[in-house]
Amino acid sequence: MRLLIVGTLGGQLTAASRIAMDRGATVAHADTVEVALKTLRSGRGADLLMIDVGLDVGELIKRLENELIHVPVVACGVATDARAAVGAIRAGAKEYIPLPPDPDLIAAVLAAVAEDGGDLVVRDEIMARVVRLADQVAPSDASILITGESGTGKEVLARHVHRKSNRAAKPFIAVNCAAIPEALLESELFGHEKGAFTGAVARRIGKFEEADGGTLLLDEISEMDLRLQAKLLRAIQERIIDRVGGSRPVPVDIRILATSNRNMAEEARAGRFREDLLYRLNVVNLKIPPLRDRPADVQALADHFLDRYAKANGMAVRPLSPEARRELVRFRWPGNVRELENCMHRAVLLAHGDVIDLDAIRTPDGTRLDEVHGEGGAPAPARDVAARAAETAEAVTRALVGRTVADVERELILETLGSTLGNRTHAANILGISIRTLRNKLKEYGDDGFDIPPPGGGVEAA
Repeated sequence: MRLLIVGTLGGQLTAASRIAMDRGATVAHADTVEVALKTLRSGRGADLLMIDVGLDVGELIKRLENELIHVPVVACGVATDARAAVGAIRAGAKEYIPLPPDPDLIAAVLAAVAEDGGDLVVRDEIMARVVRLADQVAPSDASILITGESGTGKEVLARHVHRKSNRAAKPFIAVNCAAIPEALLESELFGHEKGAFTGAVARRIGKFEEADGGTLLLDEISEMDLRLQAKLLRAIQERIIDRVGGSRPVPVDIRILATSNRNMAEEARAGRFREDLLYRLNVVNLKIPPLRDRPADVQALADHFLDRYAKANGMAVRPLSPEARRELVRFRWPGNVRELENCMHRAVLLAHGDVIDLDAIRTPDGTRLDEVHGEGGAPAPARDVAARAAETAEAVTRALVGRTVADVERELILETLGSTLGNRTHAANILGISIRTLRNKLKEYGDDGFDIPPPGGGVEAA
């Protein structure tokens, strides 16, 4: 946590900075708004800015926005200065902290900002294997590509790699490539010189330089346009960058981590991502499995979030009922950990009594989790069909001796398809083949005179 304190408030902010340092924060000071801006432009970034409410909070926030400097601002002032507090919040401050500072309040604000880093909660063996690999490669300087569905915790794992690396004492800087407009991303990454473009009122150090000595996370890198990918490749290969409008290269010493929720090999084949850049980034691939494949993690994470949000809302920590636990594991969690976290936050607020039961486990539209079908929760009949199909496939493989591979393959495919009631998608998933391969096989068998189960389960014919 990097904290920048602006102003003095008669020494009260100095007391706040001591409390923050006791909580593990690195603290820098600036007497004025102008000095604070110079500090941020210079690459000495901050994760949180605390400002004396007597200074022009609105002007600071406006200038931060104009210069595309993204940092949350918290205003501080004497407890009786209610008008200044309201003015600061209206100007865009995230919070107002009354002074003299309360250690617990300072700690809560720091924790809220640091919460974006998340907690690595792992109980399931399938995820534990990923974490063990992350721990093994963390001390190296190898680039790492972290892949997985949206909401699985890719940035959380990236921060874990940084904490376990030899660069842990240096900055961890994250850039969301999907959230920054294409025209601005180059300046955000590489910085710019004064006058490089309209609005470039001063030299601005980019994220590469800000992360010097530490780790740079390029979140959702698959969203980066091809032109900028070429510049990124040069920066990774040669460890130098060019600021926008600059005339000389700038050396940097960073480790690159990248994340994506897409299949990067397919993106490269389709020409949407440079293959040579993918090779540079994908020295090690950490693939995070979806939450639906990590039942032990579902329960551990649910308990973790219930504890967090009960304390955040000043409520008693209550356990989940056995029925609620079973429903959490059964649900498919298309939004993964992020969806589970939001669900548990709602449950804390909606629950009545001494336990959190099924009635409090609801989707954003108010539907109970055990009443959801389709994308979220698979209905029991569909689960039974899948189970029967898996059993059939296993039985077929027991009698292989004396038969050709083609005969065994055909019988396995047809028996599995029959057990899925003709559902081509279910059958392909169980067999571990693509739907196109399955359709080609079925056409071949039909041409040879074999009976093909008609399509079912809402899936189109082969």
